[in-house]
Amino acid sequence: MAALTGMQVYKNLPKTNCKDCGFPTCMAFAMQVAAKQKALTDCRHVTEEARNALSDASSPPMKLVTIGTEGKKFTIGQETVMFRHEERFHHAAGIAIRIRSSLSDEQAGALVDKINGSHFERAGSKLRAALCAVEIDGCSDPAGRVRLVSRKSSVPLILLGSNPEKIKPALEAAGNARPLICKATGSTIESLAALASQAKCPLCVYGETFEELADLTQKVKAKGVEEMVLAFDGADIAETIRRLTITRRAAIKKNIRALGYPSLVDVSADSPETETACAAAFVAKYAGIVIIDGSEPWELLPVMTVVDSIYTNPQVPNAVEAKLYQIGSVNENSPVYFTTNFSLTYFSLAGEVERSRIPAYICVVDTEGLGVLNAYAGDKISPEKVVKTLQAQKVAEKVRHRKLIIPGLLPIFRAEIEDTSEWKEVIIGPESASKVPAFINNMWK
Repeated sequence: MAALTGMQVYKNLPKTNCKDCGFPTCMAFAMQVAAKQKALTDCRHVTEEARNALSDASSPPMKLVTIGTEGKKFTIGQETVMFRHEERFHHAAGIAIRIRSSLSDEQAGALVDKINGSHFERAGSKLRAALCAVEIDGCSDPAGRVRLVSRKSSVPLILLGSNPEKIKPALEAAGNARPLICKATGSTIESLAALASQAKCPLCVYGETFEELADLTQKVKAKGVEEMVLAFDGADIAETIRRLTITRRAAIKKNIRALGYPSLVDVSADSPETETACAAAFVAKYAGIVIIDGSEPWELLPVMTVVDSIYTNPQVPNAVEAKLYQIGSVNENSPVYFTTNFSLTYFSLAGEVERSRIPAYICVVDTEGLGVLNAYAGDKISPEKVVKTLQAQKVAEKVRHRKLIIPGLLPIFRAEIEDTSEWKEVIIGPESASKVPAFINNMWK
């Protein structure tokens, strides 16, 4: 199928330049649709006739898949590029924690509580486990297990099993929760596709070869199931990454619609450390969901950090608002720091200031999202700019003293700030934020 041009799309749009799509003109929107970075349905006013004529050709190469319902929902897919720097990745990968069938109900409930509490904060981002993967085939009471997990869980469910006789009561117990059924193979494709179609749930499909996988997705689609996930066995890390990459390239570069769905990897590893490393590798290339057994913070946080890093928009500076921040219960005697508005720089400093147990003010200078050394090298920060920022934020009105702690990487700023401002005692802080607690506790009286 030939790719649409921007003009072909534009001819089928209302041409009102209403801006409801978020773009200034219909032509600008049409160019995004032609580049497969927006869907035609993002135009609220497109006619049914135009939608029918262009929908298949204009839709993103990878299907958008939603697991769960409002309030407890996870969305993956609709990716448009192979590499993040080409544009961006849109829907972050999700970590699913397996709830094994061998667990008692009490143990399963405790694990769900642990999953619900798996929250972390990193550089302003909220990280958490995205899904509960409930093993079904080995359960003596699949309906009871699903009712238990569904009632307690704050995240959507994956039903892990291929036995239709087990999946059916589990689906009924899930009600309107819209879990992902994982997974249908050649022998179970007909029955599981029928169950997914009836329950209006997404279905995960597994094939030994790319040809078989493409054939199975077409069969599932013929059954009325539009939302699918492609399953891959994670036992061989190199082979799995190869298959994930080929599938992604087939969908995005070759526009092979039968493989245009997000991917899932069920990690198989002989130790928690290996599992964590494999999960991180699969997130990078190109799994949308990774199922693991690990539920401890030290197992989850490294993988979630990889997810957060890869799915951060590279076209938008990773910055915090340039303003005066208060860490702890500050008063007129609290120390004053300054730093740049690069998120990692600010949150690293803020975390260490909090750890020092000495409440403080942090004056954040706008450096267009650059860290200390990069801002200095790029002429985005200067003593004059620091002084103006301190004045604009009225920092001197907050404290009685005139002591300012500056980053240890910018000692050259000390003399000029003292000469050109009311901050007459400029203290050179440590070069690393990790040394702030010891530094401030030793010198601040």
